Amino acid sequence: MILPVVKLGALALKTICKPIANRLKKEAGLHPKFRQCIINFAQANHRFSTNVQRRIYGYATDVAIRPLNEEKAVQAAADLLGELFVFTVAGTAIIFEVQRSSRSEARKEELRRQELEAMKQRDDDIAREIEILKQKIENLEELSKGRGLTGLFHFRHPHTTEGENVKHS
Repeated sequence: MILPVVKLGALALKTICKPIANRLKKEAGLHPKFRQCIINFAQANHRFSTNVQRRIYGYATDVAIRPLNEEKAVQAAADLLGELFVFTVAGTAIIFEVQRSSRSEARKEELRRQELEAMKQRDDDIAREIEILKQKIENLEELSKGRGLTGLFHFRHPHTTEGENVKHS
């Protein structure tokens, strides 16, 4: 029952985080100090990605890289911030799901271990009972050897007395 609710909650969270990310992007460009910070971040990201692309394609990497204009930098950083937010929410949901699943597996494993322990205990109890029964059988065999079959079961004819039993034997 809880599994569909958790999955539905994770889906709702992912759906809600897109508009939140868009709102973050919009607000990021309006705050002056944060705007300058994301511009600097966007410019550093632009330089890094351009250098990586140049290395991949075999172009010279010592050439000066033109910086992005301010609006493009804000837009690129805001997009990156929005995607980072979505990625963080999705990653958190995945981590939560993995932890929930591992706790569930641990509970199942503990139940299996307890069942196995109970089976071993039953086996031990049965083995003890078998040993007791073997001892009783041995005792009965000892008694039957000593007295004979009729002595073991104390068969006596109801109409005979002790003396008559001796005559018949």
